[in-house]
Amino acid sequence: MGDIGNKKTYIFTSESVTEGHPDKVCDQVADTILDAIIAKEAELEASSYRSPEGETADVKSVRVACEALATEGLMILAGEIRTQAYIDIESIAREVIADIGYNDPDTGFHSKSVGVINAIHGQSADIAQGVDESFEVQHNVNADDPYELNGAGDQGMMFGYACNDTPTLMPMPIFLAHRISERLTEVRKNGTLPYLRPDGKTQVSVRYEDDKPVAVEKVLISTQHQDGIDVETQLKNDLIEHVITPVFAEWNINWNDTEVYVNPTGRFVIGGPTGDTGVVGRKIIVDTYGGKGRHGGGAFSGKDPTKVDRSAAYAARWVAKNIVAAGLADRCEVQVAYGIGMAKPLSLMVDTFGTGTVADEKIAEAVRKVFDLRPAAIIDVLDLRRPIYRKTSNYGHFGRELPEFTWEKTNRTEELKAAVQ
Repeated sequence: MGDIGNKKTYIFTSESVTEGHPDKVCDQVADTILDAIIAKEAELEASSYRSPEGETADVKSVRVACEALATEGLMILAGEIRTQAYIDIESIAREVIADIGYNDPDTGFHSKSVGVINAIHGQSADIAQGVDESFEVQHNVNADDPYELNGAGDQGMMFGYACNDTPTLMPMPIFLAHRISERLTEVRKNGTLPYLRPDGKTQVSVRYEDDKPVAVEKVLISTQHQDGIDVETQLKNDLIEHVITPVFAEWNINWNDTEVYVNPTGRFVIGGPTGDTGVVGRKIIVDTYGGKGRHGGGAFSGKDPTKVDRSAAYAARWVAKNIVAAGLADRCEVQVAYGIGMAKPLSLMVDTFGTGTVADEKIAEAVRKVFDLRPAAIIDVLDLRRPIYRKTSNYGHFGRELPEFTWEKTNRTEELKAAVQ
């Protein structure tokens, strides 16, 4: 970090990965299992299903904490799940692997031949009791409030972040890295560059002056490819023409002086879980803000929305984005903390990094009035009991304004502006 004249200048870098990255293979399998359980539970509930023990299906009672590990020729699934639904977990894992593109028997990780070990078991009753009946209900505090019924699925602190770098109010480095990763997968799957393979990473370095992005300094793409491809000529030229140029043109970004690097090792033929073991939840900075905003520590994928690691992080992004969209700040970070089994957040913090139009404490008070951040309220208002989670597991949980991503809506701006008056 330095100064040009009186301007503070620095370069910030973020990375993204493609859906064929081994960690992302695991994230997608875990989230697809979650989606299948939510969908099946809703179907059973609608049909008035009753188990042999007399229990009825209720999607609200679903608890999923699914973990996955992938290595050469093997995927191991573990975790704790509570559901009345039956799903074919092995078939789901194979279908996801096939959809990603691991269908070549020479790669060492093939959708049909990979071994799938299922070690999933039931959720601990000790955890379940606090989620099903919150601390507040157990102690007769507002017991008639439906949003007091359910407690947080774990303790911890969650962060949300937004800034006006980009139209989706995401930091530019991670936003562009994701768009390049998306395009890299698109040209592989649509046959534009058929020699590409599923695994890949992208990295974008952006120069800031006075905390505003002014130039893209460097772009790095490392992508798996079939053997025999010349990296310095064919691969680099194809990626510039078919990946980088279309992405930067779509977002009207000048990159004439940008340095481009492709596969610095010179060869990337062995990839995916054959080249590197994958595990759920190892790409949390890729999943969030590329390092520009803080992360509470908990991963998202494979977790149902009673886990505040996921749902409260979504809600915190929703809050931060609405604060910036309302014109109350150029940058904003929100922290929310929870106690396991407790409905009410333990703390709320708003930091606008000196860019707020009013005091941070005043914005925080407005947030308390406008947003209900109890876990049951978050799930209800953001409509999180839907099979939407596989779509979140690639290219960022934030910054994509898709219909399923309700936490990306800027639908509380007017209420926030009124609350700070």
